[in-house]
Amino acid sequence: MAKIKITQVKSGIDRPERQKLTLKALGLSKMHSSVEVEATPQIKGMVRKVDHLVKVEEVKG
Repeated sequence: MAKIKITQVKSGIDRPERQKLTLKALGLSKMHSSVEVEATPQIKGMVRKVDHLVKVEEVKG
């Protein structure tokens, strides 16, 4: 399965609690922090909910 790199580019401050919890579930805790995860349907759905706060890139290899 493909991997994606998710980087938080905007703050979760003043966002709904649900979005804050989604960022935490993705493993993002601070601005400009990144995680590499498998691109499962569950992860893609979580990213879609906070796409205005994160940047997503495909990982080659």
